[in-house]
Amino acid sequence: MAAEIHLIGIGLRGPGLSNWPTAKEILIHGGLDPLMPTPSGRAALLPPTERRRATEVTRLALDVAEEAVGCHDPSDIPALFTSSGGEVNIVHEIFLTLVGPDRRLSPTQFHNSVHNAAAGYWSIASGSRMPTDSLCAYDDSLGSGLLEGLLRLQEQHQRILVVAYDLPAPYPISLYRSIPSGFAVGFLLSSDPKDTPMASLDWSYEAEPPAVSPLNDPGLETLRTSNPAARALPLLIAIARKETQTLRLGVGMQGALCLKIQPCY
Repeated sequence: MAAEIHLIGIGLRGPGLSNWPTAKEILIHGGLDPLMPTPSGRAALLPPTERRRATEVTRLALDVAEEAVGCHDPSDIPALFTSSGGEVNIVHEIFLTLVGPDRRLSPTQFHNSVHNAAAGYWSIASGSRMPTDSLCAYDDSLGSGLLEGLLRLQEQHQRILVVAYDLPAPYPISLYRSIPSGFAVGFLLSSDPKDTPMASLDWSYEAEPPAVSPLNDPGLETLRTSNPAARALPLLIAIARKETQTLRLGVGMQGALCLKIQPCY
């Protein structure tokens, strides 16, 4: 028998969305301006030296991870970081270097360019020796990360952190991959019955693409469709509004994660 899965923590950053508690009002009533700035990441858990080296997207991912974990010990929790683009700004800087007269790459830039950079920095920040992995599935990165996390909870772990994030790419990458606003979300999932849940999740895999209904609020819908990590908005809205919902997220290969959400607070 599969363990019951609970959502026990949320971290959130986006345009005009500074954290989960303050974002709930907008998610409930609407009125988001998708052109507002996304808060800059702080990565307060990192040691100062590593914090200076960390990129904008890494700091943003670490902030939502820290908020989602909350009062729980992060060193005890495995994590999955998922992003459609990862370190697009660093990759852009490397491209500029390679086409310039001096093609010597900065070791720090090379160090930060890999897709699992945020996951690596989280291991440092949290002191965790638990598995900390990185995924990418283009526009289905969020759904793939959640599905992987849910599968792992069925196996052995009692908690897992799933973080999805994407930032706008610089020109000329932006000509081919337009993401107007940054967005990051963290979910702390648990199968431990002692944890206090925000929502219960029942889930299944469907071997067909998801049919997604647009959000009623124009600003939220613009954000949802323009940033792959913001595909989380229907789930976040259901929890903020305390609504029972069945949602579907793409997971790649024409498949979908079907989530049945039952708020618990």
